[in-house]
Amino acid sequence: MARSKKTRKGGENGPKHAPRVKKADRNQVEGKKKGNGRQSGSRHNEALLKTQSPKSGGAERNDPRHGSKKPVALTLPSNIAEPLKPKAKQPKLTDEQKLLKLEEDPRLNKLLDMLELGSTLNDNDQKWLDQQLDKIEVLMQKLGLTEGSAQSESEQQSPVSDDELFNRFESGADLLNMYKNKD
Repeated sequence: MARSKKTRKGGENGPKHAPRVKKADRNQVEGKKKGNGRQSGSRHNEALLKTQSPKSGGAERNDPRHGSKKPVALTLPSNIAEPLKPKAKQPKLTDEQKLLKLEEDPRLNKLLDMLELGSTLNDNDQKWLDQQLDKIEVLMQKLGLTEGSAQSESEQQSPVSDDELFNRFESGADLLNMYKNKD
């Protein structure tokens, strides 16, 4: 059998090439549109730009790419300002001062007066009032100004003998019976 050389032609089943079109009939290839953007070197020849653009109207057109024209000093100033000092912290208030400050608060007094008159407070005012009263109560307990703390201190110091403790126990039973009878 004779040897046959392979060809590059695909035959009937091979890929088909598009027919050749004349240069005049071809569509223009869409590429970058000319005329967009600034001209090259536009910031260097401002005089040329002014003459070419009639819409400037005589007013100077500033190129936004130019920075500040303010001169910058390249040497250190002779008198250097002192660095900012932090504000002096106010001395901490003592518990007595905090308590006085809270009690003299006009908003607190106004809200307490409103409560005494029987009016209702909105949620924000009621919440604020509760917080302030809690703060006052804590400070009074620290300072020992509440009645409960004064009684507890006197109770701890006074009972010395067993007879006194027994008498107190019996009087407590009487108080309990009085409390039950009230209901």
